[in-house]
Amino acid sequence: MSAAEAIALSGEEMEALRRRVESRELLDNDFALLTRILATVQRFAMLLEQKRVSLARLKKMLFGARTEKTDTVVGTGKGEKEPKAKGKGHGRRGAQEYWGARHEEVRHRELSVGQRCPDCGHGNLYEMNVPSLVMWFKAMAPIQATAFACQRMRCSGCGKVFTAPPPQEAALKKYDESVGSMVALLRYGNGMPHFRLAQLQRSLGIPLPPSVQWELVRQKADSCCAVIYQSLTRHAAQGQLMLIDDTRMRILEEQPRQSASPGMPTEEREDSPTEGKKATHTTAIVSTTEDRQIVVYATGRRQAGENMDRLLSQRESHLPAPIQMCDALAHNLPKQFQVILANCTCHARRRFVELVEPFPREVEIVLYIFECLYANEETAQHRKLSPQERLDYHQLHSGFLMEGLRDWMQSQMGRKNVEPNSVLGQAFSYVIKHWQPLTLFLRVPGAPLDNNLCERILKRAIMHRKNSLFYKTFTGAEVGDIFMSIIATCVLNKVNPFRYLTEVEKHAAEVRGDPESWLPWSHLQRENSQPTVDALPP
Repeated sequence: MSAAEAIALSGEEMEALRRRVESRELLDNDFALLTRILATVQRFAMLLEQKRVSLARLKKMLFGARTEKTDTVVGTGKGEKEPKAKGKGHGRRGAQEYWGARHEEVRHRELSVGQRCPDCGHGNLYEMNVPSLVMWFKAMAPIQATAFACQRMRCSGCGKVFTAPPPQEAALKKYDESVGSMVALLRYGNGMPHFRLAQLQRSLGIPLPPSVQWELVRQKADSCCAVIYQSLTRHAAQGQLMLIDDTRMRILEEQPRQSASPGMPTEEREDSPTEGKKATHTTAIVSTTEDRQIVVYATGRRQAGENMDRLLSQRESHLPAPIQMCDALAHNLPKQFQVILANCTCHARRRFVELVEPFPREVEIVLYIFECLYANEETAQHRKLSPQERLDYHQLHSGFLMEGLRDWMQSQMGRKNVEPNSVLGQAFSYVIKHWQPLTLFLRVPGAPLDNNLCERILKRAIMHRKNSLFYKTFTGAEVGDIFMSIIATCVLNKVNPFRYLTEVEKHAAEVRGDPESWLPWSHLQRENSQPTVDALPP
């Protein structure tokens, strides 16, 4: 449904128009305005008649549903839920979370250690091991700069000029490794385009042009992050579970590059199966191994299934076929490699959520089954069951629910209670047609229920698209894939992405020589093994 043309009228203007209509004293522009208003009313009336929806349904179509929870969708009348018990603790952040803050020691102005207590006069004061921490915040530019005024002296006899050498960090390079990390994290991790950061820096008195930002992130990608991306791709290809989805992405450059690129490159060759395709996509793949999760982004003319083929081409031959979780679109499936297909139950459920107005009884039955299913999944996660224990639990508590749902749908279709070509019949047919991949969690250990994790990961690329609108070239898309993959992988593995990106550039030569030792989880182990220095004095 294309959005209707907006009519901007305030309450006073609408009231004035109503009075002119009642008094039959219309102005010249009132006729055109009334024509637009009548056309809008007619458009919505036709929509209601054709779609057989209520005003509430139309409101959801225009503005979107705020939530898809069962109680909200079907209005079960269960009443307000009991408030959750208040969690333990005071809700404040611990001092260790402020590792980036500058710590200063403040001594008491009037008292000192060993002095008599001014209150009781009997005991002596001694220093406690843990001081009182008071936080003070000050706004600063994301990128800071220091201007070193190096003294210059000239000889009165020969005229030679002697300049004081700058500090070592400024003498070696102009930009610290942390600058490129901050720019990459702001753009590819938080969706701030280069020109917006340039405006912010200029308003704070430390200009950083977009061209300089681009050179910094590209240099960081070429020096160390590209090989990290290659290694992440190889590890992702060995995963037991792969969640995949894609979204549209615009690239202004007409022709992709013909040179080689790391990992899952964005460029295409002349003999590529994507020849003739003009649409570009960003694919997100979340690969899960026994102890870690890896995210790989790939932007180009290839769709999800083709990128899955390219990833699985790096998989070791002795490994069994992985589980692939995705929606039921055909372009998500690889054509050259075999996978164990699982489909997202949330996609199936959403088909019924959209039909709650015309078919409230049938939708309530379906949503209740899914509510019980996810309640069982929540219980399994709360108990921290192993994949096999989770499978046994679902077979015991969810198997009969899903079988009953399928039997009920088939009986409704067989008895002609539901017209196969109706919107409800199409929702039934979708579930029945994709029954095996939708219920893979009842047969294979570790098979997920939905693709929600991948969709959340894909939002990083969507946020970049909303803020930056496009990539200018395929090279820019490749750099974006590299940094978004590294940042998302760091977040999933509880590694600080800013500190990680800074460290790998400081040790760029070592990273290029042995990237396996500098992957995010390896870096985390290295950090944990090093002795820590307390930020606060003992």
